[in-house]
Amino acid sequence: MEETKKKMYIRQTTLPELGLKGQKKLNSAKIAVIGCGGLGSAAAVYLAGSGIGHIHLIDYDQIDQSNLHRQVFYHLDQVGESKAKVLSEHISLLNPYVKTSIDNRALTKETIHSQLSDYQIIVDCTDSLSTKYLLNDYSVLNEKVLVYGSLYKHDGYVGVFNLETESGRSSNLRDAFPQMPKNPVPNCSEIGTLNPIAGIIGLMQANEVIKIVTGLGEPLINSILIYNTLDNSQYKMNLKRGFSKAKIDSFYESEPYFDPACQPQEKVLLIEGVELKSRLGSESLMILSVIENEEVKHPFEVDLRMSLKKFDPEKLQPFHDHDIVVVCHKGISSYLATKRIKKEFPEMNVLSLKGGIDRFM
Repeated sequence: MEETKKKMYIRQTTLPELGLKGQKKLNSAKIAVIGCGGLGSAAAVYLAGSGIGHIHLIDYDQIDQSNLHRQVFYHLDQVGESKAKVLSEHISLLNPYVKTSIDNRALTKETIHSQLSDYQIIVDCTDSLSTKYLLNDYSVLNEKVLVYGSLYKHDGYVGVFNLETESGRSSNLRDAFPQMPKNPVPNCSEIGTLNPIAGIIGLMQANEVIKIVTGLGEPLINSILIYNTLDNSQYKMNLKRGFSKAKIDSFYESEPYFDPACQPQEKVLLIEGVELKSRLGSESLMILSVIENEEVKHPFEVDLRMSLKKFDPEKLQPFHDHDIVVVCHKGISSYLATKRIKKEFPEMNVLSLKGGIDRFM
């Protein structure tokens, strides 16, 4: 190993459990980080610092001002830029010995193999349930290790799925949650989150990757670690392996893995922020918010609040003669609600705010 590299990694190669042998394993590893938000940016940067040889970053999203409180490797002057591109540039400045590559496409069942076939360890840092199940099922069917991370309010979840052991592959996401919930589960943009939990869980994921690559310690297999930031409690939810390749293959064949954030939205159902701004104050306008957290402040007055989880179009009957605009944080939940209203009441004039209140101008 070159002298410059030796100096860069000296604090960890000094550890007798790791040494130069373990460092060479890190330098040879190729991993994929899916999602470059709060979890993914933290995980990727610390994995780069450890000397992971090749880090592939997948994220179709752009930096938004609302991201910055927890995605601390991005800056205000980078708003609107590709997360994957900016994160790749940051890593190159931090550690020029790490190769990075980026993919700005969303993961779909049709594209996932071409996007991930070259990487043996996949780090799931997404906030989309459908993408999490897609990653899980793909990993099991293709014998790849999946390092899982997730957030919900003040709780964080970490687990290592499908790792090869002496008794076979370890448990996977379906051993904990066999099927995707039918009702949408709000992500952090809808339910809210404090920023430290994103960093904590992202670093835990990075730690698991390092342990897997080097063989140090005991990976979080056959369990999910649940950590709560309010009281610093943590416990492991033990998992029993039950979903075989054959079972998951049947899911993979039939499951659409629908992620509304990745689907094209019909322009006829959208309203631009500029147009909504010009119509604010109109007596014929009714604004419906489907944001879960009722304490969220909107940039305009809201006439009705109804979370997507408890959404009932029938409650809009009194507003049949109004122009209804549905809003949420990013325009995804509001679009789903708008489509549902139009399906039940085709005659109703209803639109979704494009980009949500986070990008309202």
